[in-house]
Amino acid sequence: MTETAEAHSPTGSVRVLLAEDQGMMRGALALLLGLEPDIEVVAQVARGDEILAAALDSAPDVALLDIELPGRSGLDAAAELRARCPGCRVLILTTFGRPGYLRRAMEAGARGFLVKDGPVEELARAVRRVLRGETVVDPALAAAALSAGPSPLTRREADVLTAGADGSTVADIAHALHLSESTVRNYLSAAIGKTGTRNRTEALREARSQGWL
Repeated sequence: MTETAEAHSPTGSVRVLLAEDQGMMRGALALLLGLEPDIEVVAQVARGDEILAAALDSAPDVALLDIELPGRSGLDAAAELRARCPGCRVLILTTFGRPGYLRRAMEAGARGFLVKDGPVEELARAVRRVLRGETVVDPALAAAALSAGPSPLTRREADVLTAGADGSTVADIAHALHLSESTVRNYLSAAIGKTGTRNRTEALREARSQGWL
């Protein structure tokens, strides 16, 4: 018997906003979720900077967000939804099951975190569970996050690494972040040391692989 969330939604169905930049994946998720008798996909967006407007327009019960989206990350959008649409529960669905992403998602107010290789039945159950106020996290990822601990990078160190991701020079980073070049070098040096790497390129790669950026 299909579990329902009728008591939590005035229409008798769970209203879902879906944010996924890959068109085929987005269409497949919408189709599969739409087959559930108690779930209705009321909005679909391909960009992170379209999420808030779509949520304000469609009033979803649950926002199902990817992390790596053009325009704005799903993690930033989750924090924005918490502030502007407090009645909307956020469920992160991503290809990248990284401990750092999980911690950042929870800090942003997400109520669930799943990876895309799970069965769609589990996703539908997760949608209903977060609507009931439960927290739903992939068990293996939760264990990895606990063992990995929080990110060792400060906000500024992370900002400097991110600003240099496109190969920008120290001067370019300093100008973009309104810092002195010596301060940028200090942040980069600290980030390299904390990630146990040899240079800023390796530090960026390691920070991304851990989900710290």
